[in-house]
Amino acid sequence: MEFHSFNKTLEASFKKHWDRPALSNYQGLTLCYRDVARRMAKLQIAFEQCGLEKGDKVAICSRNQSNWGVCFLAALTYGAVPVPILHEFKPGNIHYLVNHSEAKVLFVDDVIWEGLTADEMPDLQVIVQINTFKFLYARTPELSEVREHLNESFGKKYPNNFGPEDLDYYEDSADELAVINYTSGTSGFSKGVMIPYRALSSNVEFARLAEPQMNCHSEVVAMLPSAHMYGMMFEFLFEMTIGAHVHFLTRVPSPKIIMQAFSEIKPQIIIAVPLIIEKVYKSKLKPILDRKKIFFHIPVLDKMILKKIRKELVNTFGGRFEEVILGGAAFNPEVEAFFKKISFPYTVGYGMTECAPIIGYVHWDKTRLGSCGKVAINNEIMIDSPDPENTPGEVLVRGANVFLGYFKNEDATQSCFTQDGWFRTGDMGVIDSDGYLYLRGRSKCMILGPSGQNIYPEELEAVINNLTYVVDSLVIEDDGLTALIYPDYHQAELDGMSRDQLEKRLLSALPELNKEIPNYAKIKKMEFLPEDFERTPKRSIKRYLYQR
Repeated sequence: MEFHSFNKTLEASFKKHWDRPALSNYQGLTLCYRDVARRMAKLQIAFEQCGLEKGDKVAICSRNQSNWGVCFLAALTYGAVPVPILHEFKPGNIHYLVNHSEAKVLFVDDVIWEGLTADEMPDLQVIVQINTFKFLYARTPELSEVREHLNESFGKKYPNNFGPEDLDYYEDSADELAVINYTSGTSGFSKGVMIPYRALSSNVEFARLAEPQMNCHSEVVAMLPSAHMYGMMFEFLFEMTIGAHVHFLTRVPSPKIIMQAFSEIKPQIIIAVPLIIEKVYKSKLKPILDRKKIFFHIPVLDKMILKKIRKELVNTFGGRFEEVILGGAAFNPEVEAFFKKISFPYTVGYGMTECAPIIGYVHWDKTRLGSCGKVAINNEIMIDSPDPENTPGEVLVRGANVFLGYFKNEDATQSCFTQDGWFRTGDMGVIDSDGYLYLRGRSKCMILGPSGQNIYPEELEAVINNLTYVVDSLVIEDDGLTALIYPDYHQAELDGMSRDQLEKRLLSALPELNKEIPNYAKIKKMEFLPEDFERTPKRSIKRYLYQR
């Protein structure tokens, strides 16, 4: 891969698209590229006057919004290292991550700031309110004055107005640290993933080739957390390099809000997690399909009904998108099979924070059921198995997308790389003769069967989740396999069922359920949770909390 400075790519895009819309808060203010550049320039003056040096860390902790993008780009193009922190983290976590990252500056919104204490973060020089750029805290009186005189400083630096010719962003190199992104994984404590500039550039190159229709006239709805690598890269950073217009959903992205935004904005590409599609399927499509089962035995009617469903679905998602790219979690096999049957333009990708994030993908018209595509450009995949096509082994990755290691955690870094430089993903999979990857589950989640068989809980959960009134499930080892189930008590109540009746109904389905599962992986018992599982921002279950 020939490397070009990522910041210089951003600089060229800003100059070229100066007057075009760049970042919007959904149903709120829109900033053009010139407005974003101006705000970035003011922040960079403040960075300089606060003594921030190249390579220093800048933490950003807020919900999705335009100024999140401004702060991230200001830090990156200054030569500092942005440290996005998920705003869903508890105050104690945020304190820890700010300190662990050695951040000198923290951008934060009011709601999060209420739970934080400056004394708990002694390395910070300034804490900045992200909506207004007001200093909430400054270590010295001199630092407070930086903000008070910022407009004056800006006027002195750019006396003849601020134009595209004034942009001169920091020129980065391939293996230089660009971003520290803390994982929010299913298996325990957050680790600081050190993303190099080559990984950002490689992911952008991948996106340009995968979605050639995207350009400066494209609209995108950013609904995933921008602090997470999947949303950051493909709903924000890539778009900034091509002059596209990003609309941040600043509220909790409920299906209702998401669909409303899609119908208004009509995005050219949709980046999502499977849960969103599965909710649409369960709430809108499954009841229709169950009612019309009788017609599916008549080929002509079957075809007509499915064609109509596809058309309505495409319109629901705005009607102008090339494809829906799903990632971040496994796609329910029943739902996927239906979407495949109606030729809905979806594809399932595969990625990890440690690869910034893309590992596998194919365009929707080349997808294969159950697969998450082929290896992305500039990278290689290997299955650590004597028979990679038939016997699952750990997925290993090598190439431009792979991270530098975990920040201040040499032991974790050493343990996740092989001696010859392959990154151990922790995922188990097989790869067919055409290069299509099929994941089987997490190696850490794998359960050993009674005769040494490998049991992947995710495969069993996909079967359980197809039961009516099951919102989600988790299979654990507890003197045999136990299914922890969060039922849809609310829907059952609307349908005239009490909690006891619903639980008895689900328990009675166990024998039929076990007929779909190999003998060595049969579910021994079910337990019901009164409320939803604790989840990561990607909506994956935090599995480690439920192990016994």
